[in-house]
Amino acid sequence: MRRRSLLLAALSALLLAIAPAQAHHGWTGGETIELTGTITAARLGNPHGELTLDVEGEQWTVEVGQPWRNARAGLEDGDLAEGVEIRVSGEHAGERLMKAEQLWIGDAHYVLYPGRI
Repeated sequence: MRRRSLLLAALSALLLAIAPAQAHHGWTGGETIELTGTITAARLGNPHGELTLDVEGEQWTVEVGQPWRNARAGLEDGDLAEGVEIRVSGEHAGERLMKAEQLWIGDAHYVLYPGRI
């Protein structure tokens, strides 16, 4: 019986440790919003890229995909760079924070998370 209790305690601790990571990387079911602005900073890499987007004088953080996901969507080096104007649609994930699902650069449309739209 003691062994079973220890096993359940260890399993519970593991699940509690994983929960914050899932919440950070998953979608929370927030509303879908759309922003248009100019990229003022870009950090592309793992675990996901982040853009700082100037939207009418407000700075928004826009999380984009991992490098492989961006490439799969058709984005190339330099597409998400300072000075580029984009329109982006995705989940409003916090105060001036968005998780991008799709974006447009000019007339080009890129779908980062096909299962989300």
